[in-house]
Amino acid sequence: MAAESAAQRNLRDSQILARKIDLLLDVMVTADGRPYEFQDIHTALAEKGVKLSRTRWHHIKAGDATVRQPPEVLTALAEFFQVNPDYLLNSDGGVPERIQHELELLAAMRRAKVKEFATRTLADVDNETLDAIAALLDDSKKY
Repeated sequence: MAAESAAQRNLRDSQILARKIDLLLDVMVTADGRPYEFQDIHTALAEKGVKLSRTRWHHIKAGDATVRQPPEVLTALAEFFQVNPDYLLNSDGGVPERIQHELELLAAMRRAKVKEFATRTLADVDNETLDAIAALLDDSKKY
């Protein structure tokens, strides 16, 4: 297999950054429990002297490799989301422990909702079948 070109590496890194930002937006919420919006992020970064235009934000979220993202913007975003800057600055930066815990909690909550729904919906199903369904849902957390 041929070596990865600089353009391919740049595209891959931009797409990884976009996925990381999406993950942060999916997991992190404001103090009142609502998802962060561009304006929340823009205002917080502006208070720290970092300019984040709506266009740059779009390029970051879209994984656009044609626009280089300044490290100071990525560092400010990491500080905003309270994660290690390496997570956003390096394509191989691992998922922060806090984010991993949030993801596990969300997955557990989703499984609990599915179990509750199955129990209500399958009221006429025998207990052995319900237990088997619950076991399958519990095993799904491994994947």
